[in-house]
Amino acid sequence: MTLQISRRGKEYLKTAQTLLYSASRMTDRAVAAQLKALAGTYERRAEEASHVDAAKALARAAADAERGALFEGGRT
Repeated sequence: MTLQISRRGKEYLKTAQTLLYSASRMTDRAVAAQLKALAGTYERRAEEASHVDAAKALARAAADAERGALFEGGRT
C-alpha cells in the first residue's frame, strides 16, 4: 500500500528540506547537527500527518457511504 503525502505532510517536508539546506551551509557543526535533528523531526511529523489525514479521509468516506446507504434504504 502506497501512502500519498497530504498537504500538511508536504508542508512539514518543505520545512525539513529548508532546515537541511540551512544545515548544509552552516560552518558551526553543532548548530548544523541540531538543524539536521530538527529536520528529522519534521520528516517524522510529515509521515504522521499523512497517516492521520488519510485515516480521517477514510472515516469521512465511510460516514458518507453509510449516510448514502441509509438514504437509499428508504429513509427519505
